[in-house]
Amino acid sequence: MSDAKQTKIDLSNLKAGGFIKERGKDLFTVRLRVPGGRMSISRLKKIAEVADRFGGEFVHLSVRQSIELININFRDFDAVVEELGESSQKVASCGARVRVPVACGGCEYNPNGLIDTQKSALEVDEKLFGTPTGHHKFKVAFAGCPFDCPKSATNDIGFQGAVYPELDISACISCGLCAKNCVPKAIVMGDDNKPVFSNDPCIWCGDCVKVCPTGAWSEKRRGYTARIGGKWGRNPLVGTLFATFLPEGQVVPFISSVLEWYKSKAEGKGRVRLGDTIIAEGPDSLLGHLRQQFPESIVNATIPPQVIVTQIGISK
Repeated sequence: MSDAKQTKIDLSNLKAGGFIKERGKDLFTVRLRVPGGRMSISRLKKIAEVADRFGGEFVHLSVRQSIELININFRDFDAVVEELGESSQKVASCGARVRVPVACGGCEYNPNGLIDTQKSALEVDEKLFGTPTGHHKFKVAFAGCPFDCPKSATNDIGFQGAVYPELDISACISCGLCAKNCVPKAIVMGDDNKPVFSNDPCIWCGDCVKVCPTGAWSEKRRGYTARIGGKWGRNPLVGTLFATFLPEGQVVPFISSVLEWYKSKAEGKGRVRLGDTIIAEGPDSLLGHLRQQFPESIVNATIPPQVIVTQIGISK
């Protein structure tokens, strides 16, 4: 790559490997792979050194938790990769591939966290990162609880930690803490001063289990809620519910099964996202496909990904 006159750069191939052409002549952005948004301090220091040596005056922290080195000359690609240490800090991926998964902090230190999203994100990154889809980009996000900080439903597949509560009425002391802390009002105190649970308003946050002083409230089921078909951009969609309480250990097979369906149904349709494919085929097609492998988690029925109209209010 030392002789620019003799080098022909395939921009599409470079972008697929995380090297994105900038406006400036011979300059590229190098997108680094940061699964789950977590990075060691020693690695962060090394990235700063490389950016200072080969890049511009700043780095960019992308909305998907990656670090982007700005103003990298294509002649320095090999040196940048070598300096970073390719085995420990590979560049990210663009194009029609499975992207680096994003995730919140999970349950390690966040008091709201219900599930180990970091573990899930690392597993997906290790086993599925860069997998070609044949059609378009494919994004995955993990939220540890219904607060959904990563906005998981705007990804091709969004996972959200969930706990389904169960009450042992004999252990209840009628303190009312569960009802006071239930924001969606799925729990109210009945005439006998005992909690009454309604399934429909419940968002599976598990707060009743956390605040119960006697253990009367416990978790009956724990796992991931999975919403599929979301995307952002010019024509955004919100993904819809396809699975509930999916066990952590089934995340990778679940994504692989969705990819299998997507590759088949989008064949010959060009650059089309998963959500648009679900709308065209109907959600029952994907539900039936997933139900073969995950019968205990797949919902009975759902609706297609929902269109977000962003131009309302514009004068014509």
